[in-house]
Amino acid sequence: MNSISPQLQNQINQYQQLQQQLQAVTTQRMQMESQLKELKHTSEELAKAKGAVYRNVGGIMFEVTDKEGLAVELEDSVETMEIRVRGLKNQEASLKEKYEALGQSINAAMGNAPARRRDSDDEED
Repeated sequence: MNSISPQLQNQINQYQQLQQQLQAVTTQRMQMESQLKELKHTSEELAKAKGAVYRNVGGIMFEVTDKEGLAVELEDSVETMEIRVRGLKNQEASLKEKYEALGQSINAAMGNAPARRRDSDDEED
């Protein structure tokens, strides 16, 4: 096996770091999307609720006296979460682009054909 130049080894290390960052951002985005879905569902249920509404604070349930205030608070939380999800999607796309470009660069330096990952090509959003 040919010895790998320090520059190529550095690129491989960067590639691995990008892969870890991409996985972390993807996991974070998925968690945020799940929380966003839950917030939207809660907001919908609050709008349909008749009678007393309760809010869980720590381990204690409190009756909500200002339902409209709670609805506004939930809507603000939804908007904030949507902004965070958009930011994570942008970050994820940027990392993916860098990851793929660096992978192609590494393969070219090693004398291989350009890298092509079928699973990432099939994941068009």
